[in-house]
Amino acid sequence: MIKDRLKIATIGGGSSYTPELIEGYIKRKDELPIKEIWLVDIEEGKEKLEIVGNLAKRMVENAGLDWEVHLTLDRREALKEADFVSTQFRVGLLDARIKDERIPLSHGILGQETNGAGGMFKAFRTIPVILDIVKDMKELCPNAWLVNFTNPAGMVTEAVLKYGDFEKVVGLCNVPINHNMLESKLIGKDVNELVFQYAGLNHHHWHKVFDKEGNEVTSLIMEEMFKSNEQVLENIHEIPFFEEQIRDLGMLPCGYHRYYYLTDDMLKNEIEEFQKNATRAETVKKLETELFELYKDPNLKVKPEQLTKRGGTYYSDAACELIASIYNDKRTDMVVTTRNNGALDDLPYDCAVEVSSIITGAGPMPINFGKFAPAERGMVQIMKAMEEVTIEAAITGDYGKALQAFTINPLVPSGKIARTVLNEMLVAHKKHLPQFAEVIEKIENGEIK
Repeated sequence: MIKDRLKIATIGGGSSYTPELIEGYIKRKDELPIKEIWLVDIEEGKEKLEIVGNLAKRMVENAGLDWEVHLTLDRREALKEADFVSTQFRVGLLDARIKDERIPLSHGILGQETNGAGGMFKAFRTIPVILDIVKDMKELCPNAWLVNFTNPAGMVTEAVLKYGDFEKVVGLCNVPINHNMLESKLIGKDVNELVFQYAGLNHHHWHKVFDKEGNEVTSLIMEEMFKSNEQVLENIHEIPFFEEQIRDLGMLPCGYHRYYYLTDDMLKNEIEEFQKNATRAETVKKLETELFELYKDPNLKVKPEQLTKRGGTYYSDAACELIASIYNDKRTDMVVTTRNNGALDDLPYDCAVEVSSIITGAGPMPINFGKFAPAERGMVQIMKAMEEVTIEAAITGDYGKALQAFTINPLVPSGKIARTVLNEMLVAHKKHLPQFAEVIEKIENGEIK
């Protein structure tokens, strides 16, 4: 049943991204009859929640809207009878991300928020929390849609589908929109004049591009891409891909593919940043401090431009357009993480994939892509297996499964390094890994080396 006035809850409401979200709702005020927006956080995030929440209230008032903006630490109160729930939380805050990046780098391997050892540990910390949220949703708002922006978005969404037994979930990422905007610009087209076909996993997808007459323009974009120095993503060092390799793929890569196609160069750059205490996480922490100082200004009533450097550009266009499309059955073409349902022949039917989909009132309908060529198929199947094992480890706290996930991951050398980094990170994140408590105790006592 479609309600006349909506209640929307955001878990992680104290995030620096929240003004992006509020801006997106305001832009769609004629499509979304919002009554209440609930911003939820935990005790450690209370100060940030109040700062960003008050900015959200000013933004809504400045737009002349009668929406109620509530700030709370009571998640259950926020979830009660909600229509949409968005998640953008970070277990352990940015200090945990710093560990995710610096500990692997201290051993000479890649440290990154959603890739390699860091990405797996973010999943270990996040998946038990998202499943707890889903448990509350089943009780308090069973008909609500869960819009997940929390990284690693693909694994988090799959955990909800498989282990939370909750179908009304969609994973979102702003990376495809960033690619769409830049690539249309490269060939002098408006983004609405092109059709983008994405297939793969979150932060590990490829895509083709067509014009409205049905002509493929992927190779034309490649030509311009190799001439251009324009940056797609703020949070990734953009070393040029090898032209011959990308042409052989016949599809455009995701920016995150640099970690897999250009591992040596990306690692070299990250180690240089590590030595300067300037990893991406440390940079973001400084940027967030600056943003929250801006947010405190009582005269600030719109999203500040500086937020674009945080890495969340077009976040609101993804999250809010998805909500508007479900609510209004708009049939919008969007790239989302959803259940495969046969859209990608080379991956399990019931797994989560990131794929172009039509967003209906019943949720995403993934567009069939078919089969990958061997080069893409080999990589994506390894990555999916790694995701599946990582999710199992996150839920069970099984050390063997965690070590198995490390071994499968292409960015983690197998053997002693994998085991050493795994052990060190388990102890470092002890506070946020209760499912691994027995294992961590054995590591601390020297029983596991």
